[in-house]
Amino acid sequence: MNVEGSYNYYIVALSVLIAILASYSTLNITSKISNSSRKQKYFWLLSGSVVMGSGIWSMHFIGMLSFHLHTSMKYDVWLTLFSLVASTVSSFIALYITMPKNINMFKIALGGLFMGSGIVAMHYIGMKAMIMPYELSYDPVLVAASIVIALIASYAALFLFIRFRNQSSSSWIKWLSAIIMGIAICGMHYTGMKAAKFYTHSEMTHHSQTIEPILLYGVTITIIIILLVSWGAMFFDRNVLEKMAYQDTLTELPNRHQMNRFFEKNVGFQNIGVLFIDLDQFKAINDTLGHDIGDLLVKEVAVRLRHFVKKDQHVFRIGGDEFLFIVENCEQERAEQLAKNILQVIKKVYHIEGNELYITSSIGISVGSIENSHSSVLLKKADTAMYRAKRLGKNRYCVYTDEMGIKEVRKMELEKDIRLALENKQFYLVYQPKWNVKENRLYGFEALLRWEHPKLGTISPSEFIPVAEETGYIVSITRWVLEEACIQCKEWQTKGIIYPVSVNLSIRLFQLDSLSEWVHTILEKAKLEPHLLELEITESMVLHDVNDVIFQLHNIRSLGVKVSMDDFGTGYSSIGLLDLIPIDTLKLDRLFTHDLDKPSKRAIINAIVLMAENLGLEVIAEGVEKQEHVESLTQLGCHVMQGYFYSKPMKGIEVDKWITNHTATKKEHSNTSF
Repeated sequence: MNVEGSYNYYIVALSVLIAILASYSTLNITSKISNSSRKQKYFWLLSGSVVMGSGIWSMHFIGMLSFHLHTSMKYDVWLTLFSLVASTVSSFIALYITMPKNINMFKIALGGLFMGSGIVAMHYIGMKAMIMPYELSYDPVLVAASIVIALIASYAALFLFIRFRNQSSSSWIKWLSAIIMGIAICGMHYTGMKAAKFYTHSEMTHHSQTIEPILLYGVTITIIIILLVSWGAMFFDRNVLEKMAYQDTLTELPNRHQMNRFFEKNVGFQNIGVLFIDLDQFKAINDTLGHDIGDLLVKEVAVRLRHFVKKDQHVFRIGGDEFLFIVENCEQERAEQLAKNILQVIKKVYHIEGNELYITSSIGISVGSIENSHSSVLLKKADTAMYRAKRLGKNRYCVYTDEMGIKEVRKMELEKDIRLALENKQFYLVYQPKWNVKENRLYGFEALLRWEHPKLGTISPSEFIPVAEETGYIVSITRWVLEEACIQCKEWQTKGIIYPVSVNLSIRLFQLDSLSEWVHTILEKAKLEPHLLELEITESMVLHDVNDVIFQLHNIRSLGVKVSMDDFGTGYSSIGLLDLIPIDTLKLDRLFTHDLDKPSKRAIINAIVLMAENLGLEVIAEGVEKQEHVESLTQLGCHVMQGYFYSKPMKGIEVDKWITNHTATKKEHSNTSF
C-alpha cells in the first residue's frame, strides 16, 4: 500500500534558510583561498569544506524533520555519519579544484560535478539510513531530475562565485551565489523526496541497532559546528591574518598596507609630517656579505627606529631598505629634529655575525595635509626630497620645496620626451676645436651633443645626459652620435680637412660586451680610417670592472682607434692604473685651468704633465678661456688646449669658415693661438 507523507512548511523554510546561510558562509570563507599563502589556503579550504558539508547534511535532516509519515522513524548510525563524510569530502574536492586564481571552464564544470554529486550522494545515503516500517522505491524520472538540478545549480553557483570572488564579503554576487547553491541543495532534496515512494507490508520487522535521538542531536551538533567554524574563521581572519597582512614579517614593523590604511583613515588631517628613509650603501652590503647579513642589518635598523615610535609618531617598513615615519601634528622644525636624531642613530656601528658594519641613511621630509583625492602626495614629495638628499652626498636629510617639485616635474618630462628625441631629430652635434700651441695648428675636434626641445628650448647636456643614463637611452643616443661624427669627419676629409674627431662614451656601452664590434661597424659604414676617431672615457668608468674595461679598450685600440681619458683628476684617482689602461691622451679638467694662479694647482699640473711624458701620453687642457691660461699651461709643458679662447662649439657646416679664418690669422700669432 502506498503511503503519502506531509510537510511542516515552517521547518521547510528553515531548511532552505540553513542551506543558503551555509552556502554563504562557505563562499565567504573560501574567498580567502586564492589570495592566501600556501598554509593559509588549506586552512580556508578545510574550513569551507566542513561548513559546506555540514550545511548540506543539516539541511537534509532538517528537511526530514519537516516530513511526516505518521509513524516512528529511526536512522542507522553509520550510514548517517557516512552521508556527512560524503558531503564534506565532495565539498573539499570541489573547492580544491576551483582554488587557483585562474581556472578554465572545464575545472569549474568539474568542481560543479563534484559538488552536485556530493549533494546527491548525501541525500540518497541519508535516505538509505532511514529505518521505518515501510518499503522505499523511487521514480527514476524524478531521481534524474533531482540529479540534474543539483549539478546545474552547483555549476552556476561556482561559476558566479569564481567570477566575482574578489568582491567584498557582503556583495550581492556572493548572496546570489549562495541562493543558487541553496536552490541546488534544497531543489535536489525536495525533488528527491518527491521521487521517493513509500509502501507498507505487515511482515516488515524493525532493526534494533539504532539510536532514537540521533536526528535531533546530529542536526543540533552540526549547526553548532557550522557556527563555531564560521566564527573561528572570522576571528582568525580579523586577528591572526590581519596581523600577517599588515605587519612586515622580517622586522615586525607595520608594512606598506598599514601605511596606506593610515592615509585612508586620516584623510583631511592637517600638519602631517612624512619622513622617507632609505639606507645608503645597503646594496653593497647585500652583494658582498650576502642577503642573510642584509636582513639582519635591516632588523637591527628597525630596532633602532622603534625607539622613536610614540603615540603620534608611527614607523613603517615599506620596502627592502626603505622605512617611513608619519608624524601627527608636525611642524617642519619637529620633522627636521627627528631626522637629525635618526641620522645619528642609524650611522652608529653595527656588530652582526662577526662583522663590524657602518651604514648611513638619506631622509626626505614633506609636511602638509592628507588631501581628499591625493592621499599619496605627501609620500611622493618625501620620496623626491630623499633622492635629492642622495644626490647631495647621502647621510643627510632634505625638506621638500616647490622648486624641488618643479625640477622633478621637468625631469619626468625629459624622461618621457627623450624617447622620441632621436626619432624626431631633436638632437644635433656641435664641434669644438683642439689646438696645438707648440706647433700652432689645429689638433682635432670634439663632438658634443645638444638637444633642442620643441617646448623647453635648448637643454644642457649636464641635465639630459644623466636622464639618458638612467633610462638606458644613452646607448642608442651614443650610437647615433658616433655615426654622425664619423660621417661628418669623412665629409671634412673629402674637403681636405683631415683631423680626428673625438666622442664621449658612457659606461653603459662597456656593459654591452660588443663595443669594439660596434665601433668597427660604424667605421666601415662611414668609410672612415680608424685613426681619425678618438673615444673619450672618464677615469671613474674604469673602476666599474677594471679587467673588463681594459680588455675592451685593448680591442678598440687594436682597430686603430685612439682612446683618451676625459676629466682626469676629478673622479676616482686612477693613477695607479695608468700604466695598465690602454689610452693615448689625458684631458685635464677645467677645474685645474681655472685655478692656475694657485701654486698648488700649477705643481699638480706640472706633475701630471711629467708623468704623462714618461708614459708616452699626450695632455690636453680643457676650459681654456684667456691668454693667461695659454701662457701658464705652455710654461707647464701642456701644449694642446681646448676652450672658448679658440672657439665655442659650432655646427659642422661652420667648421669650414672657422678653419679658413684661423688659417689666415695663424701666421700673425706664431707663438700663441687666437
